[in-house]
Amino acid sequence: MDRFFELEIPYIAIMLFFLAVTAFVTTRDFMPRVAFKRGMIGIFTIFAIMIGIHYYITTARMEGVKQLFNEGEKIICENKMRRTISQSVVLSKDMGWKIDGDHFTNPDYERDFHTARCVDYAPIAAKAKEDAKNENSTH
Repeated sequence: MDRFFELEIPYIAIMLFFLAVTAFVTTRDFMPRVAFKRGMIGIFTIFAIMIGIHYYITTARMEGVKQLFNEGEKIICENKMRRTISQSVVLSKDMGWKIDGDHFTNPDYERDFHTARCVDYAPIAAKAKEDAKNENSTH
């Protein structure tokens, strides 16, 4: 349950905001009496489904990233500290990275990376190579 709240708390906060707005609007005098019930149930259901799908997709990707990392593959992670052109970091066991729970750690690097912010590097590298090849063939 801790992992759920760690990953989904921002979306739960957004849902609570929308529920508050829905409660405010649907309790006005000009709204029908059933508007509150229908509005709250509808908004809650939509957000619950969206949050559930997001959690499932994120945790499935996290497990895939961990498995690939443990097999020695390269992983690419989003670096939110550096907001420059190269805000991604490539990680692998060969580079000294280790996995500790849901975090990639390296004693030579100033911060850890959460597995939820990482993806498999292979498709991205293949796409970059293909794009470079296509760019060279058009010139």
